[in-house]
Amino acid sequence: MDAFSNVTIHLKANRYFEDKVTSRTVEFGDGSKKTLGIMLPGEYEFGTGAAEIMEILDGECTVLLPGEKAWKKVVGGERFEVPSNARFGVRVEKTLDYICSFIA
Repeated sequence: MDAFSNVTIHLKANRYFEDKVTSRTVEFGDGSKKTLGIMLPGEYEFGTGAAEIMEILDGECTVLLPGEKAWKKVVGGERFEVPSNARFGVRVEKTLDYICSFIA
């Protein structure tokens, strides 16, 4: 998929970690939401409310998912899932372009 159709884009950026992680929210006609974002190199810890699917469009990182002991490498074209109400770590080696889909 190269584009989304019939969406509302929230113009105000979501900014985290001193602006090293930024995203914009995209809302679909059915009420579902995704964020399109960029993560600069660094190490981050995130928390989820809803379950998420993180699709890596470009770049590379390693992730430490809930319940795991080993970091896993993820590169452009790959994805990973995070359960609701969980924390996970991300180490970005190469600027990351991503889509985060929230699972209802």
